[in-house]
Amino acid sequence: MMNAITRTAFKTIVRKEITRFLRIWPQTLLPPAITMGLYFIIFGNLIGKQIGTVHGFTYMQYIVPGLVMMSMITNAYANVSTSFFGTKFQRNIDEMLIAPIPNYVILLGYIIGGTLRGLAVGIIVSIIALLFTHLYLHNILVTLFVAFFSVLLFSLAGFTNGLFARKFDDVSIIPTFVITPLTYLGGVFYSIQMLPGFWQDASKLNPILYMVDAFRYGILGVSDIPVAIGLGMIILFTVALFLVNLHLMNRGYGLKS
Repeated sequence: MMNAITRTAFKTIVRKEITRFLRIWPQTLLPPAITMGLYFIIFGNLIGKQIGTVHGFTYMQYIVPGLVMMSMITNAYANVSTSFFGTKFQRNIDEMLIAPIPNYVILLGYIIGGTLRGLAVGIIVSIIALLFTHLYLHNILVTLFVAFFSVLLFSLAGFTNGLFARKFDDVSIIPTFVITPLTYLGGVFYSIQMLPGFWQDASKLNPILYMVDAFRYGILGVSDIPVAIGLGMIILFTVALFLVNLHLMNRGYGLKS
């Protein structure tokens, strides 16, 4: 349980993170809206007409859940990795470490900030998607559960990146060479049932596949992987990464000069 001091510290960090991404909304909220709009036009509207239907839905409808998920997780990741590394770089983290604030409060403050930005972007992109196609909502509980825990998971991943980063260039390496390829290979633009057997099995090693697939089930009611497995994997990854980050913080990794 949090006492008055830890509650105040937690609220302060969360408020700072929310103020940060709202203050620079042309850099944090507008670009993903424009980018996803282009995806909808090019892939959904132009190319989609040539593809036809997937699992009984138009190609535009099929890719919308994946594109919304892609925008949410990438922005949640970017928010925490850049913000936390900026705090390290400016040595403001020293003030937090010497204050009577448990490490888990610092961790929670940053990842909640990233989670809120990811969800805000997801809402904006979903509204834009409605301009191009109509969407179903097969299971609202699954949709909200997957959305929340997916952005929470990638906020934790962004925190890990911030811990390991030694310079600003290190913050962009993981998104460029890891997250982007895994996202494009995570079933955003296709069903893994279209792949040969070997590549279907290989795709299941990609954690983003479970998020995209479960989120698509929540919206459209179709999935390539049993939903219970997808939800279980998301929870497992989230808990594991939270414990890893907390362990690294307790050891002072990346926090001490």
